[in-house]
Amino acid sequence: MIDDRIYGLNLFGEPATPKPTGPVAERFSFPPFSVLDARSGEWRDRKRAWASVGIKGEVGRSAGSNPKAKGGVQFQDRIRGKVNAVCENIAEDGTSIFDPTLCECIYRWFSGPGAQVVDPFAGGSVRGIVAGMLGRRYWGCDLRQEQIDANNAQADEIVPDVRPVWVCGDALNVLDAAPDADFVFSCPPYGDLERYSDDPADLSTMEWRTFKAAYGRIILRAVKKLKPNRFACFVVGDFRDPRGFYRDFVSTTIAAFKGAGAELYNEAILVTSVGSASMRVTKQFEAGRKFAKTHQNVLVFCKGDWQAAVQALTTERKDRAVEK
Repeated sequence: MIDDRIYGLNLFGEPATPKPTGPVAERFSFPPFSVLDARSGEWRDRKRAWASVGIKGEVGRSAGSNPKAKGGVQFQDRIRGKVNAVCENIAEDGTSIFDPTLCECIYRWFSGPGAQVVDPFAGGSVRGIVAGMLGRRYWGCDLRQEQIDANNAQADEIVPDVRPVWVCGDALNVLDAAPDADFVFSCPPYGDLERYSDDPADLSTMEWRTFKAAYGRIILRAVKKLKPNRFACFVVGDFRDPRGFYRDFVSTTIAAFKGAGAELYNEAILVTSVGSASMRVTKQFEAGRKFAKTHQNVLVFCKGDWQAAVQALTTERKDRAVEK
């Protein structure tokens, strides 16, 4: 069981798993409400348990490994000042890290055991390793070979139950070779907010208009890979342009999915740690009346009939139970 791996065993040889608070949490790991509280003690405990497995989502993503990408420390300060642990948390070097507890919840809620996951913006190792440890098959792509190598090295150390697959290449090109997906799950780059390389195919290097066009095409290809009557989830958040106004990235994502044939089905707010916001909010608000952003949008889409999609999840779980 997964709890054995991330919590270990007690003196009686049983999983040392904290008991969920309340019947809803006990049934669904965490309550599937429209506000997900990553600040709660239970959420943070679960996150620490995942970290104890050895997942290091920041490895391969450090700004220091990309000296040409916005210039070292200035790049890192820009990330701390504008992102503040949005869909992902911020590592000490300023690099964003996906939350493994959120990852676990989304996999359990919207994919069945043995499901094929496709991730067009793989980035760090978290979504792949959590998928493998939960018995999901994962395929993700990333432009940078150093990131793929770092992810594979972590998978070698952790040895998930199902080995995740990472492919190096531009999602616009390699998604055609991806397996048919039972679930699409990703956290895309936030425009040029984090610049990962100088590759012109890297979305983080593109001007906003070009970014939106390429982003929409990638979502279109990902949805084409998604089987009918299945779910997809993107974790995104609005961010500001150089003038200080919001890009409205959330609406851009919703429109792109709708254009690809997948309708918005659920939206949740992920309330994240205050982190460095407490140190910069005074200056930020006094100077520009800008709120310190400490939440993120979890968008769930459905391709086809949502009732059939739910039924598919039920069938997958029953089939897996019979196999066991």
